Amino acid sequence: MLGLRGVRLGILHPEIVAMQVRALLEAACELTKAGVTVHPEIMIPLTSHVNEVRRMHEIVLDTAAKVFDEQGVEVAYKFGTMIEIPRAALTADELAEICEFFSFGTNDLTQTTYGISRDDAESRFLLQYIDEGLLPSNPFQTLDVNGVGKLVTFAVENGRAVREDLEVGICGEHGGDPASIHFCHSAGLNYVSCSPFRVPVARLAAAHAALGDLDLSFD
Repeated sequence: MLGLRGVRLGILHPEIVAMQVRALLEAACELTKAGVTVHPEIMIPLTSHVNEVRRMHEIVLDTAAKVFDEQGVEVAYKFGTMIEIPRAALTADELAEICEFFSFGTNDLTQTTYGISRDDAESRFLLQYIDEGLLPSNPFQTLDVNGVGKLVTFAVENGRAVREDLEVGICGEHGGDPASIHFCHSAGLNYVSCSPFRVPVARLAAAHAALGDLDLSFD
C-alpha cells in the first residue's frame, strides 16, 4: 500500500502513463468515428501532492494532443484523481485547480487514516475490536463517518470552493453499504460505485437517501 505503486510508479516511469492514456484515447477516437458517443475519464491513483497531479496532467495533455492529431478527431475527456491518502483530502483545494473530478477510494483511505492494513487486520485483531466494543463496526464495511467521513466532507467542500462543478464519488465496498450511502448523499457526492452484486442494494439505499430530503407531507 505504501510502496511503489499508483502515481509514484507513473512519476518514475512516465512511459507507462503515456501508454495507458494513448490506449484509452485511441479507443475513444475510434468509437467516435464509428458514431458512438463516449465520455472517457482519466483518473490518477494514490496522489498525495498537487505536483504529482501536475506532472501527470502534463503527460495526459501531451499524449492527447498527439493522439488527436494522428486520429484526426478530438474527444472530450475529464481528468481527475483518486483520494486515498489523508493529505490529498486535506489539500483538495489545490487538487481541484487541476482535477475535474475526485473519486474517494474509501477502502484505501480507511487504511491510511487508521494506519491499519485491510489485508490482515480482520484476521489478526479487528474483529476482536468490534466484539469488545472498541469500534462500533468494521470500518471496511461501514464508512467511519467521524474520522474518514470528515476527510471526505472536508475535501468535497474545499474542492468545490475552487471548482463549483467538481464531480465527486466513492469507489469501494462502502458504495454498497446503506449506511455509508446515506452519508455520501448528505456529503454531496454525485455517485457511488461498488461490486456488481451490491448494485441493487446501493440503488435502493440511494433512493431512500434522496427521498429523505423531500417534504412528502400532505395538507
